[in-house]
This record gives sequence, C-alpha cells and structure tokens, in this order.
Amino acid sequence: MKKTIDVQAAVAVAAGEAIAAKSQGTFGVGAVLLDQYGNVLKSLQNNVVRDGLIFDPTAHGERQLIDWYFAERARGRELPQPHEITLVTSLDPCAMCAGAILAAGFNAVVAANDPSAGINHDQRGIFESLPAALREAAVASFCYPAVLGSSSYARDSMGCAPRSFFIGKTIAEPTQALCSLVFEATSDKVQAFLATDLPQAELKDPATLAANHPVLRKLKSLYPHALAWRGAPHAPDAGLAPFLREAMEQDRRQGGDGDCAALLDGFGNLLLCAPGRRAQSPICTAFMECTRQYAQLRYKLMLGASAEMQDAVRRYLAHPKEGTFVFARGPGADAHSFMDLGAYGSTMEGPLPANNPYQFQYVQARVDAEQLQAICASMPPLYRDTIRIRPYQVADQALIAALA
Repeated sequence: MKKTIDVQAAVAVAAGEAIAAKSQGTFGVGAVLLDQYGNVLKSLQNNVVRDGLIFDPTAHGERQLIDWYFAERARGRELPQPHEITLVTSLDPCAMCAGAILAAGFNAVVAANDPSAGINHDQRGIFESLPAALREAAVASFCYPAVLGSSSYARDSMGCAPRSFFIGKTIAEPTQALCSLVFEATSDKVQAFLATDLPQAELKDPATLAANHPVLRKLKSLYPHALAWRGAPHAPDAGLAPFLREAMEQDRRQGGDGDCAALLDGFGNLLLCAPGRRAQSPICTAFMECTRQYAQLRYKLMLGASAEMQDAVRRYLAHPKEGTFVFARGPGADAHSFMDLGAYGSTMEGPLPANNPYQFQYVQARVDAEQLQAICASMPPLYRDTIRIRPYQVADQALIAALA
C-alpha cells in the first residue's frame, strides 16, 4: 500500500489522475482517498466522458471515490470511519462533489481553484455558495493548503489545517500549475462536446418504436414501466402519482426518506422513475440514481454500435434537458440536496433550452420557494448564471395532493 507523507505527494497523485483523464478526453480532474495514516486507499480520474461518449455526468473523481468507499465497506472491508478519511482533489470540488463530501463526512484537501463551479470559487474560504447550515462544516473539513512562491498560483492557506499525518503541508507551485492547466486544457472542449445533442425539433417519439426495437427493449429492461404513462410535455399531472409512490416506497426500503426522481421526455413520456440506494451509500440519492442510470443506458446502447443505431439513440432517448426531471420531494438546505442541485447542473452542463424553463420540477416542498430560490442564487457562477438552476413546484394540485 502506497503511503503519502506530505500534501505535495498526495496532490501529485491526484494530478496524475487528472492527466489520465485528459488523455481519455474528459475533464482533467483527479482525486485520491487517504486513510488516517496517509495510506492511499484508492485514486480515480474523472469519467464523465469515456470511449468518446457521455458515460455518466456524475462520474467526477470525488463522487466516485465516495461511492467506492461505501461499496467496499458494504462488502465487509475494514476501513476507517468517514471522519478519518481524507479526499485529496486536484480541483476545487463542484457543488455536487462538495455536497457529497459533506454528506459522507469526509475531510478534503484541495489543490487548484475553479472560479466557475468550485465551492470556494471566490477564494475567500467562507463558503457563501453553500446553504448557511453547511458553511461551518465546510470550514471545519475543507483544507486549501498554502502554495509557496510568487506566481499567480501562489496562495495562503485557508480552511481547516491539514491532517496531522501530513509532514509537509504545502503544495509546490509547479504541481499547482499542473492541476490548473490540465483542467483548463479540457474544460471548454469537453463542455462543447457535451452540448452536441439534438434539439427537440429533431427528436422522435419513443412511443412509436416497435416493441422489439433494441432501444425500447433496453429501456424497458431498465425500467419496466417506461412509456406506461404519458402526459402533456413538461406538465406532470396526477397520472404520474402511482409511479412516484411506488418508487418512493422502494426508496424507504433502501434507506432513503421516501424520495424518487422521474424523467419525462419532451413528448411527455415517462422514461424512468428511480428510488435512491442510501443504505448502500449515503450519496446514492434518487436523483443521482436517475440521472446516472439514464446516461449509462444511452452509453451502453451507443458503445460499439453502428452509426445508424447511435443516431436512433440520440433521437429516441434525448438529452434530459429536452424533457423534465420530476422530484417527489424538492431540494432543501441539507448536504444531500445541495449535492443533487450540483448533480443536476452537471447533467445539464450548459443553459437550458429557451423553450423549456421548467425542466426541474418537484412535487412536495422541503423548504419554501423563496428559501430554495436563495439557495440556488448563491451557488457558484456556473450554476446560478450559466445553467440558471430554477426548481419549480409542479402546477398540478391533484398531483401534489396525491403525494401528500
């Protein structure tokens, strides 16, 4: 088992993963998980893009490491408690990963700054992008070590102190520069790639597919109720309630609080309704499962497929931004909700289509609309200014009453 004895060595491991991510054609970000003695438990790179296809919009290194940790514990491996774990990342965590780190209870050491999506985008170390109830926990668990030198990459330390097992507690300027430049070299290119999906006018209704079409068979193998309900586009009504209730009950059985997330396409068809799996991993919320399952469904159908088949997937199983995500329970001010808001942003990646401002809807409110709007308005620039995340409660009162 490899052991890191200083912050610099740990960041170098994360930077190596970031370089591997760049070579793969995805965002140049990497992360490493350390135990309370500095032993490397696991390191991972970003995997949003794999094999030239969108693999999973939530497959950031940090999120993957957290799920890996809880999966290993579920298999019986003896691992330290979350508060003894340190996650070292080459880039300031996005909203999804910051929420996941806080929800899991890990410590974090951060190298490069991300002025667009990073939770410490303003480099003040007070985390005003987080809901107020989470800021104290972030200050106590997120560490931004000093970078000694005189270049633009130099900085003073901020946040909590590095864990005691680190002998050296600063980052070398060249390593900091590497972390920044690898991400900068990939960010615009990958975001442009993620924005190549077809617009609504070029899509086809999956309800018109023959029953034996591979796209339809694969969709129904993932979710047997796919296409069993259809409503007006972007206007979920009480007809969706039975599918939501079934998934909510499954979410409770699997360690959740009775949430679920449904995806409707731009024609109003129900494609997927997913519960969470929080008994397996506390960050496996319903929305994380829903967006991940749908992305990987598309990936598996397209991997190694003919150009004709890939075109069919793009037309019949469109990017979620053309449809509607419906949460049984809306976001709140907790870490899981902030993670979900960030994961939604990672799924959309760019601005919503002008004709679909109500892409993100929920049935039951956790907090009032003004508080939720304030949480979204305080998020890092990518989320509040570019994607402009705006959750709305469904308009259909019968659907709200059906889940009350």
